Amino acid sequence: MSIDTSKVATSNTTTAATAKKPNPIGAAATWADDRLGLAALGKKQLRKVFPDHWSFMLGEIALWSFVVLLLTGTFLTLWFRPSMVEVTYMGSYDQLRGIHMSEAYASTLDISFDVRGGLLMRQMHHWSAMLFIAAMMVHMMRVFFTGAFRKPRELNWVIGCLLLLLGTLEGFTGYSLPDDLLSGTGIRAADGFMKSMPVVGTYMSFFLFGGEFPGDAIISRLYVVHVLLLPGIILALIAAHMLLLVYHKHTQWPGPGRTEKNVVGYPLMPVYMAKAGGFFFIVFGITALMGGLLSINPVWKYGPYDPSKVTAGSQPDWYMGWPDGALRIMPGWESTIGPYTLSWNVFLPIIVLPGVAFTVLLLLPFLESWITGDKREHHLLDRPRNAPTRTAVFVALMTFYGLMWAAGGNDILAITFDLSINQITYFMRAAVFVGPVIAFFITRRWCISLQRADNERLLHGYETGIIMRSAEGGYSERHLPINETSAYTLTARDRDHVYEAGSESDDNGVAAPGTRIQRIRARLSRGWYGHNVQKPTAEELQDAHAHAEHEHELQAGLDHPADGHQFDGHHTVDEESLRH
Repeated sequence: MSIDTSKVATSNTTTAATAKKPNPIGAAATWADDRLGLAALGKKQLRKVFPDHWSFMLGEIALWSFVVLLLTGTFLTLWFRPSMVEVTYMGSYDQLRGIHMSEAYASTLDISFDVRGGLLMRQMHHWSAMLFIAAMMVHMMRVFFTGAFRKPRELNWVIGCLLLLLGTLEGFTGYSLPDDLLSGTGIRAADGFMKSMPVVGTYMSFFLFGGEFPGDAIISRLYVVHVLLLPGIILALIAAHMLLLVYHKHTQWPGPGRTEKNVVGYPLMPVYMAKAGGFFFIVFGITALMGGLLSINPVWKYGPYDPSKVTAGSQPDWYMGWPDGALRIMPGWESTIGPYTLSWNVFLPIIVLPGVAFTVLLLLPFLESWITGDKREHHLLDRPRNAPTRTAVFVALMTFYGLMWAAGGNDILAITFDLSINQITYFMRAAVFVGPVIAFFITRRWCISLQRADNERLLHGYETGIIMRSAEGGYSERHLPINETSAYTLTARDRDHVYEAGSESDDNGVAAPGTRIQRIRARLSRGWYGHNVQKPTAEELQDAHAHAEHEHELQAGLDHPADGHQFDGHHTVDEESLRH
């Protein structure tokens, strides 16, 4: 018998065996795990499954854009001086040399022309802010259209709305910091907006500016808000948003093997982390490319802020365009009460309208839940066509937003298309009310038509393009059943249940409480679901399949049965040539 000495332990009989010195990293990990219990938690979370679909990347674009904002913003804070102390510019830009300006504007010019890579970082910071807000808006559209805001994710919807609002305020404070003529015009407009509020407006303006506009402290105060207060709140909300995402598990599109109780996808480590890390570098690279090639906010062209001047054609960044459009098309309504003037033409479009719009956005999940009476948990997404009224409502809101946004550029539209700015204004005043209504009905009818088309595919199959002639001389097109995966996707939705109001009185004729609210709710539920096309029942599907099998049986005795397979390009049939 031979012994493999490579597998036999050997020892020195004169010295005891000693353990190998532990690795410092492993020792630190063991120390932390003994006290915090991170190993079990980390193992579970690192293997958490996330579904894979391109639409889920919209939220990642917003996340990585915010990371780029933090990186570039940290760079800019090293050279920016948030002071309104007047200095004489003696930098590299000849056209402004010798001009008196604030230290904030001078430092912005220095970053743009004298700091290595400064202009690139400034423009990357501005472009990433644009992408951050745009990605949040598109991500919110995806969430609403697919029903991803339903229970248990209503709170995450609220957090997303707050992030959109805070991101907008963060953008406004950011482009106000350079203290150039354009940003100063924006601050002057904000001062007017505050003063339009009855009673408290002037007090708020004095508190913010430290006295009469423009004061000498607004830039330093906006700087603290921009680099400390708002980013801290946004970071906290993003962390809460991500924690709720992990806790509730990710939504997924319906398909074979996907239910309300599981998630089909890839684990966080290593697959999803590798994809997310690569996507971050894509976002960073595109932002850097935009910052290097596409000029944005050239503050040196505007000059330092002067309260007596206004930049011709001045407009805010795009995400502030819709309240600016509301301000432009608002009639000049004012009321005078004693010595006080109430500027409704400013207060309503700038203060009231955004507040109402934001409140409606926050309440959308709760309003739908109340109207439909749906209190179930939802982890499978809806196809937008399967919720026609919900889809139409949001398209109407988008239409309202888009028209307001277009109204914010009424002067540019008038110049570009050689139109009357007054006619554009009058048209927009009517369009912002009529346009959303038209968009609502068109979208709902479109979704209902798509629902009918899906039912036709389920019951009768897809069109093969093969036209057959019967013995009697009639013509018909052959259909083939769709595959199981497509059929599962089309049927993976619940049938809608219209809420019915209870009896208005009990057996003794006593009126039941809340009957009026119930009637309103029932009426809204009928309007929400009443026009929907429900998916076929199991009996209807069985009848349709039996009908198709009967057609095949009728042709079984023919020499060449025409079942639609002959020329559909997907099946090989003996002695038949497939079409190209």
